[in-house]
Formats: sequence, structure tokens, C-alpha cells
Amino acid sequence: MALIESTMLDLGTTAPLFNLYDTVSHQTISYDDIKGTQGTVVVFSCNHCPFVVHVNQELVNIANEYLGRGVGFVAISSNDVDNYPQDSPDKMSIVAKVLKYPFPYLYDETQEVAKAYEAACTPDFYIFNHDNKLVYRGRLDSSRPGNGIPVTGADMRSALDAMLLGINEITPQIPSAGCNIKWK
Repeated sequence: MALIESTMLDLGTTAPLFNLYDTVSHQTISYDDIKGTQGTVVVFSCNHCPFVVHVNQELVNIANEYLGRGVGFVAISSNDVDNYPQDSPDKMSIVAKVLKYPFPYLYDETQEVAKAYEAACTPDFYIFNHDNKLVYRGRLDSSRPGNGIPVTGADMRSALDAMLLGINEITPQIPSAGCNIKWK
């Protein structure tokens, strides 16, 4: 497992659009389908990365807290499933159901969506405002597997609260860190 940080897509970037397979509903889901009236969180994730496993429950907690406040959420896995079969769509569906994801868990088979977002690691977090402009990209919080710091979601909650107040220059923005996306 190689530790990789986010590439930090430019703030103000318009959310790249997508139409991807949802591993739970078995429907094609677009950005417009998941975007919230107040903002949208896009997370690049996967099943096996220990950094994702470490924060998964808190991500679910945050989504449950902010979905009712007009924030849309989606998780996307772009990993190469030929070499990482534990990240295949059928296993993604199981993970989403077991963890009770309150958001779609989409499969980016071509990896084009990850490239459009300049995603580098799992987890990689992006927050777009109501105008679909990027206002935050970075970490959930300072917790990492084995560092003894509790998972709180403090950085993401702070960024979401600022966005909901109409603040588009959110600081600090510290890169997320995790496993690299498994490119084909």
C-alpha cells in the first residue's frame, strides 16, 4: 500500500459531469441526479483501501447529517477490478448495503471520471457549492489508520458548514491521503 495525497483540483472548477452505474440500484446515475440544492460531496472510494475502511462509518454519519440540509453525496470507485477483484461492482454493492450508505456507490469502469476530477487516492473528497463550483478538496480529518487520532470528520464538517454559509474560500485545505487509485 503506497500512501498518496490528493492532487488538489483547482478551486472554482465546475463539477465534471458523469453517468455511472450504481452498484446498489443497478441504474445509471448522473451528477445531476445526486447533486444537492445547497452543495454536493463527491468521494472517490473503494472497498479494500485501509484508509477508506478507517473513515467509512464517519462518512456515513456525515452524509446522514448533511443530506437533510440540501447536500448531495456520492461515492465512486474507479479501481481496476481485473487486478483488484475485491473492488468489483458486486462487492461494492455488498459494502454499500452492509455499511448502509445513504448515497449511491458508483462504478467508474473506464476511469474517465476519476481522470476528469484529477482524483489520485482513496479516499479523495470534493465539495461543490450550489453553483457546482469546487470549494473544498482535501481530507476528512487528521485521523489515519494507526495514528491514534479519533475519526471525527472535523475538516469536512467545517468545510460543509462554511459552504452552507455561502463561504467559497474555505481554509485550511489539507490534501487527503490514502491508497493510490488502481489504474488500468
